[in-house]
Amino acid sequence: MSSGCLSLTFLTFPPLLLAFYLFAQFPRFPDVIDISPSLASLPADNRAWQIYPEDFYSGGAYVTFPHGRMRYWLLGPEQGKKVILIHGLSVPAIIWKDVAPVLASNGYRVLVYDLYGRGYSDAPNTVYDPSLYAVQLALLMQYVRWEKAYIVGVSMGGGIAAAFSTWFPHLVDGKVALIASAGLIEPSDMSRTARFMSSPLVQSVTSSAPFRFYLQKLAASSPVDPIHEIVRIQSAHLPGYNAALASSLRDGPIRGLGWAFDALSASSNDVLLIWGTSDNTVPYKHAGTMHRIIPRSQLVTVEGGGHDLTISHPETVNKALLRLFETKT
Repeated sequence: MSSGCLSLTFLTFPPLLLAFYLFAQFPRFPDVIDISPSLASLPADNRAWQIYPEDFYSGGAYVTFPHGRMRYWLLGPEQGKKVILIHGLSVPAIIWKDVAPVLASNGYRVLVYDLYGRGYSDAPNTVYDPSLYAVQLALLMQYVRWEKAYIVGVSMGGGIAAAFSTWFPHLVDGKVALIASAGLIEPSDMSRTARFMSSPLVQSVTSSAPFRFYLQKLAASSPVDPIHEIVRIQSAHLPGYNAALASSLRDGPIRGLGWAFDALSASSNDVLLIWGTSDNTVPYKHAGTMHRIIPRSQLVTVEGGGHDLTISHPETVNKALLRLFETKT
């Protein structure tokens, strides 16, 4: 064999061997999602069990999906019209304490649940984008065998409601209510603290054991009202909570959902907006913006109302929701 042929053989052999190796390899197994525990993991003497116990609402149960175990509750008569309540960024389903029982007592079948990373639902180590939350609700509806429901969201839950209604329109029973809804927030609307806390570096620090130990000492020394205290407890004791909030601010249904509100406008759903004029979290100007995007929506303005309207003005919220639900479509 000539030296030229020998050289050619040595030049072509390695690429052929590499190609054979690559084609013969099995794909790598996907990584198992790392999942952090919920409030259910805390000891019985933790204040969370007094403020917001597992049985805070009747009809509670757990279900496990690919992103972890989650908690939900079913209230009201089984034959009643179905309503789903979606909470916001930091406070779990306790935010509906003065709304869910009232709707149930008026004959509605009410589904409340904790979003991933909050309350009694696990915190998967993943991106908390709109699709995560929308699929969580779709799976939950499938699990409880609900074909359709009225959808109500507060704050970030409003953004989830809009995205869910766009991706799963067949699961919406013609009525959507958005209370102080996120979804169109601009960076200028967010406080410096919120922008700072949403950074990946700060997320790693706030999720660390030393930082949470510091928060535990801080929470024990300066008690606040129950709603804010449950936020502190989650931040101090749940390793996945701060990461879930940071990712939701960075990647989630807080901003960039103009397409979802456009789709909601083009749908046949009746849409209700409820907003407080003194909302410092999602400013009242967003009510006007959403009302322009969805011209046929009904806007209920709460003079002097802040962001947590389900806590501060439950009578107004309940009256508006019941009026929406009772309107013939």
